[in-house]
Amino acid sequence: MAVSCRLKVQYGSLLFSVVGCVLICVSTFVPLWKFLNLDLNELETWNMGLWHICVVQEEGDGGTQCKDYDSFLALPFDLRISRILMFLSDGLGLTGLLLSGLSLECLKFGEEESKKRLTIFGGILLLVSSITALIPVSWVAYNTVQEFWDESIPDIVPRWEFGDALFMGWFGSFFLLMGGILLFCSLICAARPILYTHRAPEDLYQCAHTELRHPDLKI
Repeated sequence: MAVSCRLKVQYGSLLFSVVGCVLICVSTFVPLWKFLNLDLNELETWNMGLWHICVVQEEGDGGTQCKDYDSFLALPFDLRISRILMFLSDGLGLTGLLLSGLSLECLKFGEEESKKRLTIFGGILLLVSSITALIPVSWVAYNTVQEFWDESIPDIVPRWEFGDALFMGWFGSFFLLMGGILLFCSLICAARPILYTHRAPEDLYQCAHTELRHPDLKI
C-alpha cells in the first residue's frame, strides 16, 4: 500500500478552494457590504450590498425590507467595478475548483501529463480569482474608512461601517490563494510511498535453519 504526499496536498488544496469559493459567492450576493446605524433610531439598521439596500427594523414585529438599485449606472463607481470583479472572481474560482478536482491523482482517467496541465491551469485560475476578489473588497473597505474619517462631513451625519461581506471576501480570497498555492505545491511534492517489506518463506526457512546450526550467529 502506498500513501502519496501529492494526493494529500491535492486534498488540502481542494478543501481550501471549496471554502474560498463558497465565501466569495456568498459575499457577492448578500447585502452586507456596509451597514449604517442611525442615532435618531437605534432600532433601525441599513445594510448595503452590490445588488440592493436593505432596512432592518427591530421594533414591533421587526422584519427586513430590501430595494434593488434602480440602475447599474446609478451606482457609485466602486460598487459598479466591484460587481463586475466579483462576478469574474466567482466564475474563475468555480472553474479552477472544477479543474483541480479533475486533476486529482486518485482519479483513474487521462494521462499524467494532461493532469499536470489541469493542475497548472486550475492553480492559475484560483490565484487570479483570489486577487480579483481581493481588489473590490479592499477598495470598498478603503473608501468606507475614508468616508468614516472625513472631517468635512458633520459629526451628526451617520457613517457607513464594515459589513460582514467584506470579511467573508477577505477570508475567501485567502482560502482561494492557499488552494492555488497548494495546487502548485502538489506538482513539486514527490510521491513518497510507504513500503511494507516482507521476507519470502524461503528466506525465513533459511534464517531459522542458520540459527539452529549457529546459535551465536546474529542475522
